[in-house]
Amino acid sequence: MVKMLDTYNNLSQKNIEDFETSNSIELTDHYKRFLLKWNGGTPYVGVFMITEEEGPSVMNYFYSIGDPDNDLADSLDSYNLRLPKGFIAIGDDPGGNGILLGISGPHYDQIYFWDHENEPDLDEPDMSNMYFLADNIWKFLDNLYEDESDDDDDEE
Repeated sequence: MVKMLDTYNNLSQKNIEDFETSNSIELTDHYKRFLLKWNGGTPYVGVFMITEEEGPSVMNYFYSIGDPDNDLADSLDSYNLRLPKGFIAIGDDPGGNGILLGISGPHYDQIYFWDHENEPDLDEPDMSNMYFLADNIWKFLDNLYEDESDDDDDEE
C-alpha cells in the first residue's frame, strides 16, 4: 500500500470538474481517483526504474490542484509547448524531469518519464526523450520501491 506524504487539501469531484473546465482538458478516471484520494504529494517509497539503460530515478512530487508551490495548472502552462500533444506533466523527479500522463490518443492513461536534458530542438515536440513507465497511475505507484543502495553501503 502506497503511503503519500505532503499531500495538499482534499478535493471533491466538483473541484476536479471545475479544474478540467477551466483548463480545457479531461483527466483520466484513474488519475481523478488518485487526486480524490491524495491530491498530489510525495510517495514515502519513491524510487522507480526508467529503463535498464537509463537507470533509476526518484519521484519528487505529484502536482496538486490548488497548491501554490506545486500546482497542476502551473505545470500545464510550463510544459504546454514542450510536450507532445496528449500528455500533461503530473509530477517530477529531483532533476526536474517530468512524470507525464497520457490524456488522449494511443497513450491514454499511461505514465511516462520525460527527460528534459534530451528535449528535442523541434517545432513540434516528439517522444524521443520519453520512456514508458506504467499503464496507469496505480501501476506506476505499485512499481515504486525503496532505495536499497544505502543498505549495501552499511554492509561493507
